Amino acid sequence: MRAGMPPACARCGAARRQLRRPRVVHLSRRMFVDVDHPRFRRAQREIFTATVTPDCLGHTCCLVGATDRPPRHPDRLPVKLDACCQYGADIDLSERDGVLAHADEIRALLRTDARDAPWFTDEVVEDPDFPSGRHVRTATFGGGCVFLQHDLRGCAIHRAAVEGGWELRGIKPHVCRLFPLTYESDALVLSDDYADYSCAYLDGQPSVYRTARDVLAELFGGALVRALDDAEARVMAQAGVVSLRRLASRTP
Repeated sequence: MRAGMPPACARCGAARRQLRRPRVVHLSRRMFVDVDHPRFRRAQREIFTATVTPDCLGHTCCLVGATDRPPRHPDRLPVKLDACCQYGADIDLSERDGVLAHADEIRALLRTDARDAPWFTDEVVEDPDFPSGRHVRTATFGGGCVFLQHDLRGCAIHRAAVEGGWELRGIKPHVCRLFPLTYESDALVLSDDYADYSCAYLDGQPSVYRTARDVLAELFGGALVRALDDAEARVMAQAGVVSLRRLASRTP
C-alpha cells in the first residue's frame, strides 16, 4: 500500500457470477504447463507472463473494452473506479460467517443507506471448489458490491481489517484476494474478465502469479507455490528461447 493512500484493499477484484467458472475446457493443452501438485495439476501459462497492478489504490481501476485497454487508448477509459468489484463475489459460507463476526466494524464504514441493505444473497450453492463446499454471493447495491459503498476506495472488509488489526484470512472472499487469478477443477487460470480492466497488461508490473503468490501459499500451502515457481521457471525459459529465435530470424 502506498504512503498517503487511505487504508483499503491492495487488490480488491472479484469475478462476475459465471466468470469464476473459467473456460478451462475451451483452452487448448498447449496453453497450460504441468504443475507437480496433488490439488492443481496444471496452470495456464499466461498467469506467469500477464501483468497486473498489485495495488488498486495506486491505480485508477476502470472497466475497459478488451480492445481499448491502456496504454493504446487511454482517452477511452471510463471513470468508474474499482470496476472489478461491481458484480459482487462468491463467498464461502465460512467467510460469510467471518464477515458477520466483524459486522459492527464493517457496518461503521459503510454509507448509511448500505448499512441495512442485504449483504449476501440467499441462495446457497454447492461447490466442491470452495473450502466448505458451499458458497453464497456478496450482494450488489448502488451499482457495485455492497462492500464498496463507503467514502474511500476499495473493499470495506479489507479496510476494516486494516483499521481494526485483524486478519483477512478466512474472512475476505478468497476469490477477491486471488483475482484475477482463479481456478477450476485441477487448473489455475486467468479469470475470463481479466482483460476487461485497466490494471491488466501494464508494462513494469508484476505477473498475475507473482501478485497472488503469497495468497496462494496461505490458502493452499507452500508446496503449491514451490511447484508453481518451478512451472514459472520453465515457462519463462521457454519464452526466452522463443524470443531469441525470433530475434535471430530478424538478423540479416
